[in-house]
Amino acid sequence: MNAHALSKALASDVEAETEPLALYIHWPFCISKCPYCDFNSHVRESIDQQLWRDALLADLAHEASLTQGHRLGSIFFGGGTPSLMAPQTVEALIDAAAGHWPFAPDIEITLEANPSSVEAGRFADLAQAGVNRLSLGLQSLDDEALRFLGRAHDAAEGLAALAVAQTHFGRVSFDLIYALPGQSERDWGTQLRQALGFGTDHLSLYQLTIERGTRFAALVAKGELSVPDPDRAASLYELTQSLTREAGLPAYEVSNHARPGQESRHNLAYWRYHPYCGAGPGAHGRRRHKVTQRHKKPENWLAAVERSGQGIEEEAPLTPRQRAAEALLMGLRLAEGVDLERIAALSDCPVDTLINAPVAARLESQGLLARAGNHVRVTSAGTLLLEAVLAEIVRLD
Repeated sequence: MNAHALSKALASDVEAETEPLALYIHWPFCISKCPYCDFNSHVRESIDQQLWRDALLADLAHEASLTQGHRLGSIFFGGGTPSLMAPQTVEALIDAAAGHWPFAPDIEITLEANPSSVEAGRFADLAQAGVNRLSLGLQSLDDEALRFLGRAHDAAEGLAALAVAQTHFGRVSFDLIYALPGQSERDWGTQLRQALGFGTDHLSLYQLTIERGTRFAALVAKGELSVPDPDRAASLYELTQSLTREAGLPAYEVSNHARPGQESRHNLAYWRYHPYCGAGPGAHGRRRHKVTQRHKKPENWLAAVERSGQGIEEEAPLTPRQRAAEALLMGLRLAEGVDLERIAALSDCPVDTLINAPVAARLESQGLLARAGNHVRVTSAGTLLLEAVLAEIVRLD
């Protein structure tokens, strides 16, 4: 990011009196489609970087025209595989954002990356472009598991990319997937201890889930792949919590762990139900009590931008009850829980209508929920049954 753009971003005399805005930019392309992935990702033989840069800039400008008065707290380049973007494209988008919004002094700019040697070769240029936090998709430190997950890199290449990332970025996180078929507590414990030894301050640790429409889902339907056993998955989850807590990276969200102060500020904006906007295929937004979603298929999104200067497929108002439910469903994923008075203010719903009080009392007596006045959180025991707990406590009517 050039010095002029950064200076302009930080020089605003008047900051909005609202919570910082989070900006998500979606790059939908991948080299190949992983068998577990249900994200909006697509494989294309060639990509016109200039065409996509111009379209993303136009889509971004549209969102900026509707969110004036905010300062930008975070930018997140997600995908797909954003590390396939030309660094010049990343820099152009950061500079454009700096021209549209004043930046928070500590703005977090994250980019997701795959750990191939080709993409690692771009890390220095991406840091120069303005990215200050990298999220690396290692997924496993075991070669056999990486082959099962359909990853293009091996463990050695992944660790080499991690070392390069730690050289160029002050903040680095990486992802691992566990509860794989046949994975024992000993195997996962060994791998997680190794991961915790690399010195990063943030880890995203996801249990393998079988998502509809994926290649793994098709294999399960044909009986060629077993769904992870819930009891074994629970044991692996408890082991994960124990080891990360001992290492000083406790869970601050169901699958995300960080040293205090190193949480992903962008993702916290989602979970705390701050306003956010999106640009690029399939990107979602929540702004001015409206939900927005852009066209998912890259070609459809591109055609919409060329036609009308933005890629929105749907934009609709959220009712007070919808806003309350979303804020609760997101916030109760966090270890910190939620403040019902704040959610009442955000949603225009009375505090006593937000949750099912008799059910909440029962869950509290079972040790699945903790409540102190208007503060509510799901306990560690409740997190193992999170979807069931949320389905019972959150009032959708």
